[in-house]
Amino acid sequence: MRQFALLLVFIGIASCVVRFLQMEMRLLMWIDTWGEAVAWGIRGGFIAVGALLLLASKPKAAAKS
Repeated sequence: MRQFALLLVFIGIASCVVRFLQMEMRLLMWIDTWGEAVAWGIRGGFIAVGALLLLASKPKAAAKS
Protein backbone atom coordinates (compact mmCIF):
# COMPACT_ATOMS: atom_id res chain seq x y z
CA MET A 1 0.00 0.00 0.00
CA ARG A 2 2.84 2.40 0.82
CA GLN A 3 4.45 1.77 -2.56
CA PHE A 4 1.21 2.61 -4.36
CA ALA A 5 0.83 5.78 -2.29
CA LEU A 6 4.40 6.83 -3.07
CA LEU A 7 3.76 6.14 -6.75
CA LEU A 8 0.69 8.40 -6.74
CA VAL A 9 2.59 11.21 -5.02
CA PHE A 10 5.54 10.82 -7.38
CA ILE A 11 3.33 10.84 -10.50
CA GLY A 12 1.44 13.91 -9.27
CA ILE A 13 4.57 15.89 -8.47
CA ALA A 14 6.35 14.79 -11.65
CA SER A 15 3.34 15.80 -13.72
CA CYS A 16 3.32 19.27 -12.12
CA VAL A 17 7.04 19.78 -12.75
CA VAL A 18 6.86 18.53 -16.33
CA ARG A 19 3.82 20.73 -17.03
CA PHE A 20 5.76 23.84 -15.96
CA LEU A 21 8.34 22.87 -18.60
CA GLN A 22 5.56 22.94 -21.25
CA MET A 23 5.58 19.15 -21.66
CA GLU A 24 3.32 16.34 -20.54
CA MET A 25 3.78 12.78 -19.36
CA ARG A 26 2.37 10.21 -21.80
CA LEU A 27 0.61 8.47 -18.95
CA LEU A 28 -1.40 11.60 -18.09
CA MET A 29 -1.98 13.21 -21.50
CA TRP A 30 -5.69 12.45 -21.23
CA ILE A 31 -6.27 14.85 -18.32
CA ASP A 32 -5.72 17.95 -20.48
CA THR A 33 -8.74 17.09 -22.66
CA TRP A 34 -11.06 18.36 -19.89
CA GLY A 35 -9.40 21.74 -19.54
CA GLU A 36 -6.58 23.34 -17.60
CA ALA A 37 -8.38 23.65 -14.24
CA VAL A 38 -9.57 20.05 -14.22
CA ALA A 39 -6.09 18.84 -15.18
CA TRP A 40 -4.53 20.70 -12.24
CA GLY A 41 -7.26 19.29 -9.99
CA ILE A 42 -6.43 15.75 -11.07
CA ARG A 43 -2.71 16.37 -10.49
CA GLY A 44 -3.48 17.74 -7.04
CA GLY A 45 -5.80 14.81 -6.41
CA PHE A 46 -3.01 12.35 -7.17
CA ILE A 47 -0.79 14.10 -4.63
CA ALA A 48 -3.52 14.42 -2.00
CA VAL A 49 -4.76 10.83 -2.27
CA GLY A 50 -1.20 9.53 -2.24
CA ALA A 51 -0.39 11.58 0.86
CA LEU A 52 -3.55 10.40 2.63
CA LEU A 53 -2.72 6.78 1.81
CA LEU A 54 0.80 7.31 3.15
CA LEU A 55 -0.58 8.66 6.41
CA ALA A 56 -3.13 5.86 6.68
CA SER A 57 -0.57 3.14 6.04
CA LYS A 58 1.93 4.43 8.58
CA PRO A 59 2.77 1.63 11.02
CA LYS A 60 1.40 2.28 14.49
CA ALA A 61 3.81 2.26 17.43
CA ALA A 62 3.54 -0.84 19.60
CA ALA A 63 2.20 -0.19 23.09
CA LYS A 64 4.83 -0.67 25.78
CA SER A 65 3.82 -2.74 28.78
